[in-house]
Amino acid sequence: MNSLVSVVIPTLNEAESIGPTLEAVARMRGAFEVILVDAGSPDGTARVAGRYPGVRFVTSGPGRGVQMHAGVAAARGEAVWFLHADTSPPEDGVEKVLEALADPKIVAGNFAVRFDGPRRAARFLTWFYPQLRRFGMIYGDSAIFVRKSSYLRAGGFRPFPMFEDLDLVRRLARLGRLAHVPSCVTTSSRRFHERSFTAAMARAAALQILYWLGIPPRVLYRFYPQIRGVVPGPSADAVSLTTSSTPAAPPPPGIPQPPCTLRS
Repeated sequence: MNSLVSVVIPTLNEAESIGPTLEAVARMRGAFEVILVDAGSPDGTARVAGRYPGVRFVTSGPGRGVQMHAGVAAARGEAVWFLHADTSPPEDGVEKVLEALADPKIVAGNFAVRFDGPRRAARFLTWFYPQLRRFGMIYGDSAIFVRKSSYLRAGGFRPFPMFEDLDLVRRLARLGRLAHVPSCVTTSSRRFHERSFTAAMARAAALQILYWLGIPPRVLYRFYPQIRGVVPGPSADAVSLTTSSTPAAPPPPGIPQPPCTLRS
């Protein structure tokens, strides 16, 4: 496997968040390329991203799965790392991806994740994500990476309007092992700042359960716009990468951040 990591960032109206993300990407060590796949943002996303040297621009139709698939098609690296436009990677991110994929049995993986900001909802999700991981559940916010050859063998992202990550990773799991990297990515908590966190979690969980029961993503998507971008709970970005029989512990007083905490 070559040592180049292709970082694929899908965007749609991300002018406000793409700058900080690309700044964090620029601080990473190692050999990598950045592929920004835009779905026709009218808000100046491309103009902001154009300030950062070396970013390759690809256009595609809307839909995160469609965009990320287009990014894989343009990728020159054997390792492909999917990064949300509002998620900042750690400086050692590229090194950790290559370290994980050095094991030929590993086909894909993800990172630990924290949500930024001092709000209790963000702190709760930062604590809650590791607990879910103990039951084999992680989410797309945690920067999934994949061996390109395994991605192609699995058939890539399907053009689902939601749950495309869950669908792909289930197929990848049939091809080999899936790794968890303890280094932490930091994702924005903007999605639930002005909404009811409890209600958003409940609605997102309901959609996830309906998907597990076999309701097609295209049907569920009719109910998705009202919660889209609210909270990354059991929703369209849910993926299953690791398993464990260890039960989740109750949140400690004050809901402290996990060991991978980065600066706010």
